[in-house]
Order: sequence, then structure tokens, then C-alpha cells
Amino acid sequence: MSNGVSNSNVAAIADNDTRLSMYRCALRIRMVEQEIVDRYSEQEMRCPTHICIGQEGAPTGVSAHLKRDDAVFSAHRSHGHYLAKNADLKEMIAEIYGRETGCARGKGGSQHLIDLDAGFMGSAPILASTISVGVGYAWAAKQRGEDKIVVIYFGDGATEEGAFHEAMNFAGVFKLPVLFVCENNLYSVHSKMDIRQPEGRRVCDVGAAHGVAGSIGDGNNIDTVWEMAGKAIAEIRAGGGPQILEFMTYRWKEHCGPNEDLNLNYRSQEEFDAWVEKDPVAVYEECLRAEGVLSDEALTTYRTEIADEVSQAFDFAKNSPFPPTDQLFDFVYPAAKGAAK
Repeated sequence: MSNGVSNSNVAAIADNDTRLSMYRCALRIRMVEQEIVDRYSEQEMRCPTHICIGQEGAPTGVSAHLKRDDAVFSAHRSHGHYLAKNADLKEMIAEIYGRETGCARGKGGSQHLIDLDAGFMGSAPILASTISVGVGYAWAAKQRGEDKIVVIYFGDGATEEGAFHEAMNFAGVFKLPVLFVCENNLYSVHSKMDIRQPEGRRVCDVGAAHGVAGSIGDGNNIDTVWEMAGKAIAEIRAGGGPQILEFMTYRWKEHCGPNEDLNLNYRSQEEFDAWVEKDPVAVYEECLRAEGVLSDEALTTYRTEIADEVSQAFDFAKNSPFPPTDQLFDFVYPAAKGAAK
């Protein structure tokens, strides 16, 4: 069955090894997220989770161009960005379980992931908060003469915050090596774009006001993401200054949590079904199989390897200790004089 997505508009196609690697990356993100969804009702993961099922395309295609020491900053829906940067899966799952072996020592949860060794500099739930932090990191890297770029992921809702415009303006003025990546999934929680932003204005067009080149593309077509990101990243590495890419995509699950939410009536079954037909993982699998790039044997191997890795990660998390009580206030900073230390 055709999913109605074509690669005919892609100017450049990656080599087959890269495309297989990207497919495996997207599949891995999907299988990790699905396992979280399947296990969440066990009530052992007690932090809020923002599932990125349906949005695997953008981090997969972008990260295919990143070096280990390139820096990535993310927001609340961060699992795919973390995994695509090849950050530690066991530490991510342990963090969601609140265990001491987690990437934030079990104190941050799903929205506070970090793996400095992988160049994943952190995620945070406060809307648009990591955009200015990422730009500041890029400014410091440029001052130090470091050969790296910074990728900052955010959703369409974050573009309504002042921090987004201030950070983008600063990046534009100083031509910082930043790639702004907006994953536009059409909703800020339950609010549609047309009640939040001017009609006809694209997020990527905002960049021009700040001296930041921008473009828009199909975030569910991994080849398209790869081609657009590759062009932008090459230009940024060459000193061309920051760029913003807007990728249209769609989350399948509720805004926060593992459940379905069509009963809330803020989006229709017809809209949901249309986007499921554009499933970035299934569409890419179909494309690669049709072109003879992905074999049945390779697909079986990928699924088996990933399933085993995911199982080991959950076993690691569930068998890890909780943070000791005498360390509860370590790395917790008082907001006012006299608060607990």
C-alpha cells in the first residue's frame, strides 16, 4: 500500500549505508517509545513523559550529519533527539524510572535528559528555555574557536516566546554556528496554530527578520530531512551563520503521557488518520524495501537487535537503586535565603 509520500522532490539522496543507518535510528526511537508506552501503566515511571511517536523523522535526518562533539539542545519532547545523538539508552530509561544510574541521577525525569559525552547538552520543560542556552553555548564555542555547531530543537509553541526571538536575533547578529530546528506538529498542547499565530505566516519565515535563513520541509520524509539538514549544516560549518529549518510533523499520542486523546475533540479522527498514513518509520521502510535497499534479513536483524537492547535497558533501570536519601538535596539550589540546602 502506498502512503502517498514520494522522494521525488529530494535533490540529493544519501548513500545506501547512510539510509539504512537512518532507518535503524528511526526504528530504534519508535521501539523505545513504544516500550515506554506499553510499560507506563505499571506505575513505576512516575515522571511526566512526552512521547515522540510520529516525530522520528527530524532528529533522524538531522543527526545523520552531526559529529560526536556537535552540541544538541532539546525541550520537553526530547527522547528522539537524545537517542538520535546516540546518547546512552540505559541511562535514559533509568532516569525515567527515577534511579541513581539515570543520566540526571534519577532527579530530572523524562524532561531533563543529558549526556555530555554524546554532545547532548540537555533538555528542559520550560517553553523555549533551552533556545537561549543553546545560543549562549554557540557564542562561547565561537569565542573559543571550536569547530562545532549547535542544534536546538523546539516546537511551534516555543516560537511564541520572547526568548526565541531574542536568541535568534543574537545568533543572527554574531553569525553563530546554530541550526534552529522547529518540529511543527500543529499544536501547542491542545491549541491549533490558527488561534496562536498569524494566518499564512510560516515559522521559518520569522528568521529573515533576525538575519537567519530559513526553509520548510516534510518532517516525516527522512530523505528530505537529511537533504535539507545537510545543506544547512554544511553552510553553517563554512561560516555562513545560523539557519532555521521548519519540519512539518505530527505527534500521535497525547500531549503529555502515553495515551490516546482523540476523545478530547481538539483534533479529528480524519486528521489523525491522514498523518498516520505519513508514518515516518513505515514510509521509509516501504521506500527502502521498494528500492531494494532494505532486505527482509536486515529488517529482522534490526528489530531483534533493538528489542534486545531495549529489554536490557529496562532491566538495567528496574534493577538500579533509587538515589540515597542523604543525597536528595545534592544539585538542588535554594530559591531564597533560608531554603533547604
